[in-house]
Amino acid sequence: MPIVRDLRGYGRERPKFLWPNGARVAVALALNFEEGGEFSVEQGDPRNEPTSEVPRPSTPGLRDLVQEQVFDYGMRVGLWRFLDAFAHHRVPCTLMMCGRAVERLPDLAQAAVAAGHEPAVHGWRWQPHSDYTDAATERRDIERSLAVMTEATGVRPVGFMCRGSQSPWTRDLLGELGFLYDSNALDDDLPYWDRSARSKPMLVLPYGFDTNDMKFFNANGFVQPQEFSGYVGSALDVQLAEAERGATSMLTIGLHLRICGRPGRFAAVLAILDRLASLGDRVWVATRRDIAQHFASVVPA
Repeated sequence: MPIVRDLRGYGRERPKFLWPNGARVAVALALNFEEGGEFSVEQGDPRNEPTSEVPRPSTPGLRDLVQEQVFDYGMRVGLWRFLDAFAHHRVPCTLMMCGRAVERLPDLAQAAVAAGHEPAVHGWRWQPHSDYTDAATERRDIERSLAVMTEATGVRPVGFMCRGSQSPWTRDLLGELGFLYDSNALDDDLPYWDRSARSKPMLVLPYGFDTNDMKFFNANGFVQPQEFSGYVGSALDVQLAEAERGATSMLTIGLHLRICGRPGRFAAVLAILDRLASLGDRVWVATRRDIAQHFASVVPA
């Protein structure tokens, strides 16, 4: 079934409601747990993941130890830096977990979820699901991720977001497999129901690539930590001003273990957490699962 493109969305009549603490702005921290799930010759793949700290000059088809180490840093150091900071500020995050990364490091996955964070499926490998040429293979890999993550963490994921674009049938599969929400969406500031899915209406929680530390790896992106924290602060300022006029919204802040897990960039994370703390109940910092459950209760399908 072809994906139906909706350019209209809510229009001017957007849902107006409060988040559980009385705020009108919900903030979702999304921490990517994907190191070890990227493509690499080390894992028997024909190529290495090209996106990295610096452009990679390695010969195609040969193992790239430098690229592996860029990713390794995220699990070896970055994960603990994030978990400690989140615990200190008493905020939850949603862990976007590649099934293969969890398979390789089940104890780390368990520790992260035991700290109170939500596991969500980020694909079996760190790849766009538009790469899948048939629904059966994609379904197998989603089920594989669910099984590995549930066994490692003791929690069955209810959320999904793959790298890049989905396939034409991804949302149908998510509905069939009982997912609560899908986050492959860059088209709104509020959750919404996609009624074009074949199995059932799918709750969609929008994401954002602008308030995302991946832009440190982009030539036209962030360089200094204050550029990232300042940009996130500006987004909050606009949404809080709109909240004063009665508008409800959500903001996603995307983080990566190997990117902002580095000390120089982690300063941005600390500044963002301090800003969120200073706002008190003007914002609701929550997992995507909690945001989805509340939205579904006040704006049912």
